[in-house]
Amino acid sequence: MMREDVRGELSLAEFAQSVNLSVWRLCHIFKSDVGMPPIRYLRLLRMERAKNLLESSFLSVKEIAFQVGLNDESHFVRDFKSTYGFSPTLYRSHFKNQSVSDEHNGSNANRNGEKSSVRQQLVQIAKHTALPSLHLFICLYAAL
Repeated sequence: MMREDVRGELSLAEFAQSVNLSVWRLCHIFKSDVGMPPIRYLRLLRMERAKNLLESSFLSVKEIAFQVGLNDESHFVRDFKSTYGFSPTLYRSHFKNQSVSDEHNGSNANRNGEKSSVRQQLVQIAKHTALPSLHLFICLYAAL
């Protein structure tokens, strides 16, 4: 229910009633299952949604704050910065610059860049493999 509506139109009491629990019991079960209280989880969902909107839309920070259920822009900026380490505006510009840089590097990749990319991909594969000997082999090959 929280993921469907990050704006938080449903109060905690209504949420508890919808699953036929008291607010206290719902909070207790939720925290034991998810590892955090429902309000904190909702805040993280909101910040995740805001991050996605910053990356994929041209909405203003104020409009994004409203989209995720926070009517106070300064409160939203503070929460976003505490979650991701950047203000929403700085995050968006960093993300856009990184995307442009990735596109530029991808289109002008030279032979050495391609080898480096292949090496990095091999190392990533090696890190996720279950066989230690294969892991070692791939790492040695990537180092060449």
